[in-house]
Amino acid sequence: MVIKKRLGEILVDKNVITEKQLQEALNIQRSSGQRLGQVLIRLGYVTEQDLIDILEEHIDTERVSLKDIDLDPNIVRIIPEHIARRHKGIPIGKKGNTLQVAMADPLNVVAIDDFQLKSRMDIEPVLALESEIERALNKIYGMEEFDDSAFEALLSDLETSAALDDISEEKLQVNYAPIVRVVNSIIRQAVKLRASDIHIEPQENYLRVRFRVDGILKDVMSLPRNSHPLITSRIKIMGQMDIAEKRVPQDGRFNVEIKDSSIDLRVSTLPTVYGEKIVLRILDKANMLLDLEKLGLSKMVFDKYKELISRPYGMILVTGPTGSGKTTTLYATLQKINKPEKNIITIEDPVEYMLKGINQTAINPKAGVTFASGLRAILRQDPDIIMVGEIRDKETAQIAIQAANTGHLVFSTLHTNDAVGAITRLLDMGIEPYLVASSVIGVLAQRLVRVICLQCKKKISVPPDGKERVLLGIPKDEPLTIYKGERCPACEETGFRGRTSVTELLEINSTIAKLILKKASSKEYKNVLRNENVPTLWQDAVSKVMNGITTVDEITRIFVNEVE
Repeated sequence: MVIKKRLGEILVDKNVITEKQLQEALNIQRSSGQRLGQVLIRLGYVTEQDLIDILEEHIDTERVSLKDIDLDPNIVRIIPEHIARRHKGIPIGKKGNTLQVAMADPLNVVAIDDFQLKSRMDIEPVLALESEIERALNKIYGMEEFDDSAFEALLSDLETSAALDDISEEKLQVNYAPIVRVVNSIIRQAVKLRASDIHIEPQENYLRVRFRVDGILKDVMSLPRNSHPLITSRIKIMGQMDIAEKRVPQDGRFNVEIKDSSIDLRVSTLPTVYGEKIVLRILDKANMLLDLEKLGLSKMVFDKYKELISRPYGMILVTGPTGSGKTTTLYATLQKINKPEKNIITIEDPVEYMLKGINQTAINPKAGVTFASGLRAILRQDPDIIMVGEIRDKETAQIAIQAANTGHLVFSTLHTNDAVGAITRLLDMGIEPYLVASSVIGVLAQRLVRVICLQCKKKISVPPDGKERVLLGIPKDEPLTIYKGERCPACEETGFRGRTSVTELLEINSTIAKLILKKASSKEYKNVLRNENVPTLWQDAVSKVMNGITTVDEITRIFVNEVE
């Protein structure tokens, strides 16, 4: 490949861009790390077709159309997906030790070096449209739900600003097909990939779309910066939000039907320096696990927890950080104990899933309905079982404890790192020790860890000097077998598919009650629990590694500051 001039120089010489525009793009390139061509396209100074025509004319390399090539997935996967997406390149053929890679920018020597390093092969770059590379990668890696024609139509319209001037709210809602289809396509793909959240984030020069799958955020696509107002307005209309208000956060909600399944989406907007960021929480009841037996509780924890939730009164707390599955556990619990003779009422922020036969209400601070005031109202509704979404303040804690002490079974959540932390948090709120000791009957602390993909699960024998032995507490002279996922299409090349819970259960027995009454330290609680052989979160996590459910790397990621 002979390079006659740099891309920027070529574009200036041909009067496609000015020297000033080139310097602006180069400044953005240095700060963003993006390719120069990518920056110029997003600034609107050149089109993708212009760029590839000029590159083809000035570099001695073959140009290919990926639409005409039947790609071999095994060859494509020689280069890891994240590397291929980062550098906008896709392997299209192999001859001996040479890998032919279609690239949007064959002049990118850093990309070629990365491809060589990962493939351990010589690289022959050829020229292809970036949009075709993205489409091919999406098809190979399970993204075919994206509506390619809709994206092409939208990108075509965005090239002329006049096309944007006539897009009214009515068109966004009904007639303007490209943006409607693009948003629907993003949602469909997120549901297909089992994503819990969609993040739509305006950056300085482009719009980033990410999915959270199994607790991990993953870049899915980037769109032109000027698509942001259209996508934002479309989603806000769907969520019945104010499209004119862009200075304050908003919340909304809407429902879509996907393949005979009803999907609820909760929308949240947040003003940022580059515009409104949108997060859509996907509430897919069909995929929500509401079976207590399948949440991943160990037999010992499950049997004890089942006994606690069958008691007629008392308070049971589920604790853990945001995103640790507390609400799912509470919903599964309510489903387990829901019977016609029981009056179950919840107050939540917000109601995430509608549970059949259970009375659910949401807090509404604007109308004066808080957890505390809502809980007071619930107590006048003759409840047997109450679920409070979260105990956030002393007032709510006092009312919930009063309800637990007067013949009601009360469930709630707290944000604490472990089960003992829930007790100390209530005491720190100013709740009298004797009330905590007499009302709380159990605390379930939990985390979520990713589960090894069953399709590519591989057994590994750990050598005597393996670092895993130290973390798992296995001596050098004992055989140790662990598992990992080798990455495959079924798990989107992650090695994991799905999540399970890691838990510890603190039952408030007479020994623990005495510690509460004397306001014991966390260390004293943990000494007692150790003597009583109560498994900790970390010990449960280790058991899931030993049983081949998850990996050492995964549990150290989750318990990064809590390894015992």
